[in-house]
Amino acid sequence: MATEKLYDIWATRNPQWEKRYEDSIIKNFCDYGRGATNLREDRGKIFGGGYEIFIVAFFIGLYFNQKRKLNEDNQKRKSFGQPIQYWGNLDSVKGRRAYPKLREFIFTALIARTDIDFIALEKGEITPRKAVDMLMQTMEEYANFGFHFMEDKLIDDPNYFFRETAFLEIFLAFDATTPQSINEEEPESLD
Repeated sequence: MATEKLYDIWATRNPQWEKRYEDSIIKNFCDYGRGATNLREDRGKIFGGGYEIFIVAFFIGLYFNQKRKLNEDNQKRKSFGQPIQYWGNLDSVKGRRAYPKLREFIFTALIARTDIDFIALEKGEITPRKAVDMLMQTMEEYANFGFHFMEDKLIDDPNYFFRETAFLEIFLAFDATTPQSINEEEPESLD
């Protein structure tokens, strides 16, 4: 079945992100770029691998339903060097349990939010690789919006995400189903 192949191909990929978020977001919140001997310095980090904050950024973009194109200059992009298939597959030193199902949830969301012509895929008019390229673009653009959102929050308040419930509050606000609930803006009355 094409979907199984798509998942397998997608899982071997390594999404890109803009280097400009490396210091402000990724290294700020993750153990990213540190060897095991430097873990003592990282005890205050919220996340382990850099891909964990990428996942958070992806879900922020997904729930806002906002994408932001990546910089077209490949020199200004980077990847974590770890394919998606390995994201969250081990229990961590910080006491986190493995979360392999999350990869399936991400993939399902990408299938729902990416305009792939599955009939053309089934007929061989587009290749599975092309379909996965489309999924990756959607994933990277949602995450890029999420990184931009986080960076804006940090510019407004450098300590915004250093409260215990900061990320939880962002995701709970999605319950209201409108991005305005996060920005605390009221829509104009239609009356």
